[in-house]
Amino acid sequence: MECVQRTKAVAQAMADKNWEMAVELRGRSFARNLETYKMLTRLKPPKEAFDVQGRGVGGYTMAVMHIGAPACGMNAAVRSFVRNCIYRGDSVMGIHDGIEGLVAGNIKNMGWSDVTGWVGQGGAFLGTKRTLPEGKFKEVAARLKEHKIQALLIIGGFEAYHAAGQLADQRDNYKEFCIPIVVIPSTISNNVPGTEFSLGADTGLNEITEICDRIRQSAQGTKRRVFVIETMGGYCGYLATLSGLAGGADAAYIYEEKFSIKDLQQDVYHMASKMSDGVQRGLILRNEKASDNYNTEFIYRLYSEEGKGLFSTRMNVLGHMQQGGSPTPFDRNMGT
Repeated sequence: MECVQRTKAVAQAMADKNWEMAVELRGRSFARNLETYKMLTRLKPPKEAFDVQGRGVGGYTMAVMHIGAPACGMNAAVRSFVRNCIYRGDSVMGIHDGIEGLVAGNIKNMGWSDVTGWVGQGGAFLGTKRTLPEGKFKEVAARLKEHKIQALLIIGGFEAYHAAGQLADQRDNYKEFCIPIVVIPSTISNNVPGTEFSLGADTGLNEITEICDRIRQSAQGTKRRVFVIETMGGYCGYLATLSGLAGGADAAYIYEEKFSIKDLQQDVYHMASKMSDGVQRGLILRNEKASDNYNTEFIYRLYSEEGKGLFSTRMNVLGHMQQGGSPTPFDRNMGT
């Protein structure tokens, strides 16, 4: 009854044009999202964020960079970070092309309008590479000192974690590293510690599922055809498992669950039985590092050989298209 009363109270507050009460009744999450939306969609930052000389009143200089593979949602995170900092009177430096760009001095001041339209764009506009700071600590420290950077945000996957750890380990040797260093997990593999969902994983999963749907439509039209599809993910079977579940796959081979040649043979026999019973299509998913020996080519050849006379087999390695596409609403909002 209390929930019903609160719902009716919201409608009444709206009718009375009591906007503050309506927002309060919606809950803290709604109020927080509303404030975030109002801040990020401004055409210009507030005048209160700058002094008479046009300098930020916050006085801090922060930097943002990517390390690792590109993932959808990175641009949304940069946009939110830049505008949040400027809104509070701080300055933001954008480091292009990861550690290599930092060492080369490819660092530019970012303004409010520089990130306009970034929220819905895939890829990484700042550029990203897997290079780690190890062996370049002196150059990295010199650039941080040169630009007076007082805090560093790294958006990326496992490489971002390693980079932050390496910088933290060198704090006794370089005082420039004695600053707040924060990592936002962003990888389609969803295999980094400290979070259940990393930026880009939802978009990657949607891309794979959509491709599987199209491939299954091809299999339905061709009849008696099995597709063996390889997904990304490294040693993490998140993408293969969830896309297999969403796409109605017959099997998903992942690193976490060991499989033998007998398991593969059993799946082939199951596929043959399935074809005989009238369902004349098949979909097999394999994580890229599920096994050193039973790779995608091996599984494809096994199904091709054992399925002679019953079905034909095709192989499809999805590759880097899994990192592309437009970010899903989930990744856009999480990045924000």
